[in-house]
This record gives sequence, C-alpha cells and structure tokens, in this order.
Amino acid sequence: QVQLVESGGGLVQAGGSLRLSCAVSGSIFSMYTMGWYRQAPGKQRELVARISSTSVPIYADFAKGRFTASRDNAKSTVHLQMNSLKPEDTAVYYCNGLPQLGPWGQGTQVTVSS
Repeated sequence: QVQLVESGGGLVQAGGSLRLSCAVSGSIFSMYTMGWYRQAPGKQRELVARISSTSVPIYADFAKGRFTASRDNAKSTVHLQMNSLKPEDTAVYYCNGLPQLGPWGQGTQVTVSS
C-alpha cells in the first residue's frame, strides 16, 4: 500500500517562504513523475508543479519564478520550496504521482496572511 505523507506547512506572512516535503513509501518511487497539488476552500484541486523521475520540473503559471520542486530518489521524498508567498497561495498542499500513485494523504496546510 502506497502512503504519501506531506509536511512543512504553516502560517506565514505574505512574502515569506515555506519548504514542503512529501515522503512516499510502498512504491517504486524513482520511476514516477511526482506532482504537487493544492486545494483552496471551495475550489478544485489544482496542479502546482510536477517533477519527472529525472528531476525535470514543470510549473503552473502561478508558481513560475516563486516555487521550486525537487526530489531525492534515494530517500523517496519530494520537496516544494515556496518563496514570495501570497495570500492566494493559501490552501492544503498534497503530493501524488502522475498518474496517481496511491491514496491521497492528509496534505499540509499553508496559510499566508496579508
């Protein structure tokens, strides 16, 4: 059974930074493209960034220039460094594979105050 555990969220002021992490167990992690997603209250889940098995990232337009995805295949983890955070980045952030690797985790709450 694949498990995805996100961490690193919190409350920050606008302009601040956070580094999210996602630990993946129970799969051949290194072979999968991984994605970071977010879901704000009342909105659908959206893709923030994806990172290929060879660490090539692709970002949503709103994330370009501010967010950086990375992965450590040896540790089966993915990270999302988020800088210059805005109130509209407030959401629960999740990771999963593309295609979906396993059940969605609990996510990690990111709250950006203005």
